[in-house]
Amino acid sequence: MAALLLIALLFLLLALGVWIGAALFLVGLVGLYLADPSALLANVASALWSALSGWSLAALPLFIWMGEILYRSRLSAWLFAGLAPWLGRLPGGLLHLNVLGSAIFAAVIGSSAATTATVGRITLPELRRRGYPEDLAVGSLAGAGTLGFLIPPSIVMIVYGVMAEVSVARLFIAGVVPGLLLAALMMLTLGVWAALRKGEMPPPGPLEPLGVRFRKLLQLLPVLLLILAVIGSIYVGLATPTEAAALGVAGALLLSALAGDLRREAFWASLKGTVRTTTMIGFILAGASVLTLAMGFLGIPRALTAWAVEVGLTPHALILALSLVYLLMGMFLDGISMVVLTVSLLLPVVKAVGVDPIWFGVYLVLMVELAQITPPVGFNLFVLQGLTGRDILFIARSALPFLGVILAAVGLLLAFPELVLWLPRRMTGG
Repeated sequence: MAALLLIALLFLLLALGVWIGAALFLVGLVGLYLADPSALLANVASALWSALSGWSLAALPLFIWMGEILYRSRLSAWLFAGLAPWLGRLPGGLLHLNVLGSAIFAAVIGSSAATTATVGRITLPELRRRGYPEDLAVGSLAGAGTLGFLIPPSIVMIVYGVMAEVSVARLFIAGVVPGLLLAALMMLTLGVWAALRKGEMPPPGPLEPLGVRFRKLLQLLPVLLLILAVIGSIYVGLATPTEAAALGVAGALLLSALAGDLRREAFWASLKGTVRTTTMIGFILAGASVLTLAMGFLGIPRALTAWAVEVGLTPHALILALSLVYLLMGMFLDGISMVVLTVSLLLPVVKAVGVDPIWFGVYLVLMVELAQITPPVGFNLFVLQGLTGRDILFIARSALPFLGVILAAVGLLLAFPELVLWLPRRMTGG
């Protein structure tokens, strides 16, 4: 009964437009009062401190700052100039720039919306100028932009790692193979889609000499070196995610300075953007910690776990049921809110039925990616609406095939969990 009351109160507050962090905090206070009014203040203080003082959380503002710096640099222009000469003759042509550009940008940003906006500023006008079908251009960018959450470093993975108390480094490494797999599936989908509409595709441009193409490709070298430094240092054990994030910030500042983009206005704008995003996430985490504590006092996770064990719920059945729940949640909530609302409640159940928490973290990121392009509140859809001026229904229809691609990736990871778990096990030797 208490659980139903808390759920109803939470949805009421969200429907009234209360900030998600404040809604979580208020519902948590009500739950704690119902469970143990005498220890309310001491428990809340302890929960807030535990939620916001973890060392792993220190990586969050650093990775956000790295992304804010590079968001204001010429990275997207370098990506276009370096990749475009190699893609024109592939089935789908320059549409693949959206996928490859987003995959590379995701590896230094960690944000889906920033990836979509930055890549789209360069590719969409150019694709339109060359005569590519607009629905293919917009849909491919909507889908590919979600890679910003899966390919490490990922803000959502940091939030999940802190809440689930699992290694952020292992989560980052676990996201590499699924991220590459998803990018490959998107490129394959684009190639098939373009082949089916061959009459609408523009003819390929002239093929540049090999030497010229390689010289243009070298423009990507600084970005690739930064990716190698950040992710490689974590993979080989030279740095923790927080230390790698600090290295990434230094590298981003250096790249921005060498490109002539590190002006005073851009620098301060990157700092202000970092503070805003970090504060928003911290507020949500603080509210979620109080609600998590309340659910623990009320015994809700324990009761769910006992029920799952009693009915003999299988891992596949649980994931299929959760996929439906997350699809519905993604229509109304942003990704981070989905994570903080469900992780503490569901993780005991997930472990009880034998699902690896690292695998579940990658699966959850894919569900968050779906939310980014699921109407009516898919954030990538609104980013693209701002970039293109098209109505949200056109953008949602264009992105629809990529919902299927992400779900196909979930199916592959469910059928072959080693796609997620092999690399982290290799990294740790166990």
